[in-house]
Amino acid sequence: MFDKVTLSLNIDPLILSALKEDITAEDVSTNSVMPRPCKGEAELICKEDGVICGLQIFERVFTLLDGETVFETTVKDGDAVCKGQLLGKVIGDIRVILSGERTALNYLQRMSGIATYTHSVAELLSGSGITLLDTRKTTPNNRIFEKYSVKVGGGSNHRLGLTDGVMLKDNHIGAAGGVKEAIALAKAYAPFVRKIEVETENTAMVKEAVEAGADIIMLDNMTTEEMKEAVDIINGRAEIEVSGNVTKENISRLVDLGVDYISSGALTHSAPIMDISLKNLHPVE
Repeated sequence: MFDKVTLSLNIDPLILSALKEDITAEDVSTNSVMPRPCKGEAELICKEDGVICGLQIFERVFTLLDGETVFETTVKDGDAVCKGQLLGKVIGDIRVILSGERTALNYLQRMSGIATYTHSVAELLSGSGITLLDTRKTTPNNRIFEKYSVKVGGGSNHRLGLTDGVMLKDNHIGAAGGVKEAIALAKAYAPFVRKIEVETENTAMVKEAVEAGADIIMLDNMTTEEMKEAVDIINGRAEIEVSGNVTKENISRLVDLGVDYISSGALTHSAPIMDISLKNLHPVE
């Protein structure tokens, strides 16, 4: 759950922007059929099995439109839910429920889809001691929601942004003139509390990274044999991350390599949404 400070400073502006995208001047459909306030309620219904995530954001959409809107639910983020399950009820002005419905569901479906997919991948690493990481391959202006969803699903967050750590990728290395040069420049510039991670594409780069004192070495898009050789070269002198087109279907080949982290962009950029609906809207006394 997001704390009050994060909610007001970082979350609310994003939700309001999403609402403004949908309501550019007025909700013509709602205003046509409901010209005056009328209290009502609608049911939030799960239409497939999965891990629910984003309930606080779902509720926040409606309360930003009208602070008197109430969302009642008996589930919490991270709970396993099933097809046909009643997840809660939204109670308030029918006009507010209608106007906020799509935006609220967009957040909830997307976040629950990521949490569900992440959970299925994390289960494949259970007992291995390997940490499952996300990446920065996120939807613009939705990173805070998507990375939160990864954590709810059982994964961990890599960098939230470029300020969080030193990650020397292929183009950084090219710009610096080589692996050793890039690491030396990073050590001279970055705060001493920052770990330095280097992306490597072959064993020659791995050797350079180890000799130059990298804290974390990423093995990017290597073959299984190359990764095994790289782990032997590193020999505990740096933490090891594996990356490169990692999905639920192929992650099992990485479990026994002896690495510390596996990162997967698929957690955020390829997770399907979870089907959830707001139904049975009706007036109440």
